[in-house]
Amino acid sequence: MGRAAALFLGIMLLLGCGGGSSTSPPLPGFVNRTRHSSAELWTLWGMAQRSLSEQIDLNPLQRSLTNAPELVLLGDPRALTVEPQQLTVGAEKDVSSNAFFAATGITRADPTGLIACPQPCNVRFTPAYSVYQPPATKYAASWEPIEKDFDTLVEYEFENQILFAVGYDLRWR
Repeated sequence: MGRAAALFLGIMLLLGCGGGSSTSPPLPGFVNRTRHSSAELWTLWGMAQRSLSEQIDLNPLQRSLTNAPELVLLGDPRALTVEPQQLTVGAEKDVSSNAFFAATGITRADPTGLIACPQPCNVRFTPAYSVYQPPATKYAASWEPIEKDFDTLVEYEFENQILFAVGYDLRWR
């Protein structure tokens, strides 16, 4: 009888200590690796949601590179329902002016305000980028102390995260 009780207690302890499914969905929110509060990130997320619920610009990068006509759609109300799912947000060290010059032949002062953009990416260097599996938004560290610019960069990348979640083609974002 004592052995059965000990076995039962051991099983209950295992089940109570994370013995459940490891495929449960991630909790909503951010993995905040910024100097800003999570509340500030949630505010920027909300701004991105509202913006996309009103209007969606699908090709700002294409227009800047090739003078393509704009592809602007009516807003999508689904944007208001998307939440970040353990979205990592953080800075990356700016690429040095020497490395940037070696890669592009273009002179730019330090800090450059740019980071390398991982493939697949339409540009080699960028102020910020997002990846989606696992979800992450990265930006050049030199942008973080400049509140208005930081907010603009991160809000735009949050828009990209939301658009990805609802199934838009982000090739030119």
